[in-house]
Amino acid sequence: MVHAEYGGVVPELAARAHMKAIVPVTEAALVAAGVAWSDLSLVAVTNTPGLMGALLVGLPFAKALSYSLGIPLVGVNHLEGHLFALRLEHPELEPPFLAAVLSGGHTELLVVEDWCRYRLLGSTVDDACGEAFDKVAKLLGLPYPGGAEVEKLSREGRESINFPVPDPGGLDFSFSGLKTAVLYHRRDHPDTPRADVAASFQRAAVAAVTNRVEQAVRKTGFRVVGVSGGVAANGYLRERLADLARHHELNLVIPRPEYCTDNAAMIAAAGLERFARFGPSPLDLPAAARTALS
Repeated sequence: MVHAEYGGVVPELAARAHMKAIVPVTEAALVAAGVAWSDLSLVAVTNTPGLMGALLVGLPFAKALSYSLGIPLVGVNHLEGHLFALRLEHPELEPPFLAAVLSGGHTELLVVEDWCRYRLLGSTVDDACGEAFDKVAKLLGLPYPGGAEVEKLSREGRESINFPVPDPGGLDFSFSGLKTAVLYHRRDHPDTPRADVAASFQRAAVAAVTNRVEQAVRKTGFRVVGVSGGVAANGYLRERLADLARHHELNLVIPRPEYCTDNAAMIAAAGLERFARFGPSPLDLPAAARTALS
């Protein structure tokens, strides 16, 4: 793992790793799929949001493929890819519905009014949910990436610490204060078992998510809720969301874990839909580190 010794993603190292891996990974994918270069008919690529260094590796590579193979290019918003992971798992899913995208860099609550048309209800005002998991993992001395490690350690602990459930108001999220509460608790109570800290943090972080989803359900009246992104692979979160769905008689849609984390299939699915609706993207399509989903 390139970033393990640093406890987080180092953008420059990420870009360099992308440069080394992009050609062999693409070739390996074609072999695994039994597909030749000449069989390709469309190139879908993430052009926003994300680390600029990594985007500036993937996007030019995709443009070169499009140009050399004579096939169209279509740019995809990374967050939209996570929404299309829901349709990969549940092809019968049709808008409108309520959705939450929970990842290391993003925490968004929105209405999917139609495929490729979205209305934002709330987002994080500071740290993203997955980012908080990774930072707490580092505080606990757990290896990177830390989200799965926190969940694993939590199974051995008790929810014995009353960490505050973040509530910035409205339908927005906040996780920075919760992370700081863990930091201070570790400083002031160094003998508390790490597993108890992990379990208590996870309880509060997940409660912040489920509380907002419940508020959004009450406010919008939607009975279908989709949850995707890397944090959606967390088993404890999935259990609490399932409890919420049973209580409110909701249709809860969550992809299998391999579709929750970043993957090419979701970008391809989103790209295919965007191409069908809007046609190809220009070859001068820019990369952008930050772009709102609309």
